[in-house]
Amino acid sequence: MSNKEFEATAYEPCHSGGLSDSGTSVFDPVLCELSYAWYTREGDRVIDPFAGGSVRGIVASHMGRRYTGVELRLEQVEANREQAAEICSSDAPEWIVGDSARIDELVPSDGYDFMFTCPPYADLEVYSDDPADISNMPHGEFIEAYRTIMAKAVAKLADDRFAVVVIGDARDREGFYYNLPGITVQAMEDAGARYYNEAILVTPAGSLPIRAGKQFTASRKLGKTHQNVLTFVKGDPKRATERLGDVVIPDMTGEE
Repeated sequence: MSNKEFEATAYEPCHSGGLSDSGTSVFDPVLCELSYAWYTREGDRVIDPFAGGSVRGIVASHMGRRYTGVELRLEQVEANREQAAEICSSDAPEWIVGDSARIDELVPSDGYDFMFTCPPYADLEVYSDDPADISNMPHGEFIEAYRTIMAKAVAKLADDRFAVVVIGDARDREGFYYNLPGITVQAMEDAGARYYNEAILVTPAGSLPIRAGKQFTASRKLGKTHQNVLTFVKGDPKRATERLGDVVIPDMTGEE
């Protein structure tokens, strides 16, 4: 399977890729592939508390990982399942419809091997008018709900396991950053997952070069073309690493 096939079929409400024709963001399938190769081994179970798109689940399936994601919107889950049915031949991803603030009830099992997610970037994209949708909550309520969800997701992880959170930032109405990466680090550390690595994912600039000059002149605000890929460890990083063995990146192109 090629990356183009993922981009054509899997639309993700997260700013870690380009934009689809529908205007929603596309999660980067190469980032998925690398994250699973670096921090999991074949047969591992993956938990995703913000499973708005299909990419993380589909890539997990192709790499022999067992994925469980929780997503609030039924229509999104149905679209995810339809895309997975067309693409995945075995180890189909599991998507559960519900509020991730209740992930402890919706996903009864514990002992997952990897947490991999991309939360809403505050209100940068609002996905629904559901009161439980944290993307449309006032900022204080967003932070409280976000911390609750992350804590419950971390609790699902076994000890000596990794977690990756892809997060960007957004500005409030006065133009100041919320500092979502910092809020995420604090939430994860408070939940018992220590901050271990950071990478920067540079995303397509799109129309930013056209907009940047005018925006900077008017406000002195720089345009943003990256997200933070934050890695955490629950437990001992040495044991977590030793469990994984050698890094194996399979051929995802389907070519001989």
